[in-house]
Amino acid sequence: MDERPLIGIMVSNRGNRKGILDLSHRYQNLNLKLFAFTPTDILWNKQGIIGLSLKKGKWIQSSFPFPHTVYNRCYNKKPITIQRLEAVIGSNKCFNSINSFNKWDLYNILVQSNLKPYVPNTFLYHEVNISNLLKFYKLVYIKPIYGNKGASVYRVELMDNDEIHISLHSLAPRYICRKNESIQKKLDELLGPKTYMVQQGIPMSQLEHQYFDFRVLVQKGITGEWAIPTIACRVAHKRYFNTSMCEHIYDVVEVLPRLFSQEKVNDILQSLHDVSVNAAKEAEIHMGLLGELSVDFVIDKDSKLQIIELNGKPQKSMYDDMKNFKSKKLIYSRPLDYAYYLSQL
Repeated sequence: MDERPLIGIMVSNRGNRKGILDLSHRYQNLNLKLFAFTPTDILWNKQGIIGLSLKKGKWIQSSFPFPHTVYNRCYNKKPITIQRLEAVIGSNKCFNSINSFNKWDLYNILVQSNLKPYVPNTFLYHEVNISNLLKFYKLVYIKPIYGNKGASVYRVELMDNDEIHISLHSLAPRYICRKNESIQKKLDELLGPKTYMVQQGIPMSQLEHQYFDFRVLVQKGITGEWAIPTIACRVAHKRYFNTSMCEHIYDVVEVLPRLFSQEKVNDILQSLHDVSVNAAKEAEIHMGLLGELSVDFVIDKDSKLQIIELNGKPQKSMYDDMKNFKSKKLIYSRPLDYAYYLSQL
């Protein structure tokens, strides 16, 4: 009888099963039995799951019992499938039940916590007058409450000549509203029916005239405690503000000494660590059991950290572009270590 914990990795479609399993096998060394499946592979009536696994070097699709633990890698907004699974295998045995985060909900979670000083003022788009906000802030960002990779994030700036420049990805304006044109009408046309929020524009520090941010990966491991395996610095292309479409990715310790004294570097690193772990804990209280997420920061002109957003399904392929990246094993093995931890509870 196989006594190894059975860990299921849930993915959105069958085409994703092999890739996640390959990485999982390559970087973890616990005595686990792994398989990958999709929500439609669950045979609720038969109390089983059709899944893919690696057996003696071959990919085999077969039937599995319900696993001890489920690591959710579907990019989903609702936890219905996870809730049904936990009704069978037990509560707190599935993690990252929601990983397409609602950015507006998260803003409200963070702003009511001790992390409020790190969060830019944010509003629901349909509840504010953009002209008034621009008079006050001069610069705002408008982003969908559900979104990733900087898609549909608009930069809106009130210029000294009273023109309003609307940009997408790059700083060059896509649209210019003259004095007598309605900015609200133009934005309503652009944005369509999706729900958007408006974030106060932060005057950001730059690295040799290029925008950058920090992405802090926060994961649980074998002890069930939050830890940080890596902090990356994403540098946008010249004349671009979207750091998701970045020109370079560095380790944070390569970049900070180019901008600050060693004492300030140490302070920023400590803050990145403490604030990110606290943000993960706050998110988990409201979003359900989490095993990993990432927190994106910028540094403002006063050298203070500001949280731009949290991501529930961190993009790990970005670390392939970092030179001499030493944490690859960690970032892929940690969630499986945490799955093992949950299986033993």
